[in-house]
Amino acid sequence: MKNNEKLILDEACKTRPDIDYPTSWSYKLIGRDLDKLIACVKEIMKEVGDKKHTCSQGNTSKTGKFHAYNTTCTVDNEEERNKIFKYFETHEDVDMVM
Repeated sequence: MKNNEKLILDEACKTRPDIDYPTSWSYKLIGRDLDKLIACVKEIMKEVGDKKHTCSQGNTSKTGKFHAYNTTCTVDNEEERNKIFKYFETHEDVDMVM
């Protein structure tokens, strides 16, 4: 694979990307209540050790029903990255996490 090509991670992909840790990792949360998404990020970052993070509001759906909220933090290893993802994924106020 050339440096400028992107790796598509799906069922057909036979390789995993090499990620050098610690690294900055971003999560995009989708939910119905922006204030609850903001509270969710604060809650989870505190849960994983008062992790420093940055946040930004993403798009709102045309109907205003769904909101996106982005957060980025430094993760020390794959286990921590997946743990944070799982916390977001299972949180009652998050409909989707990417």
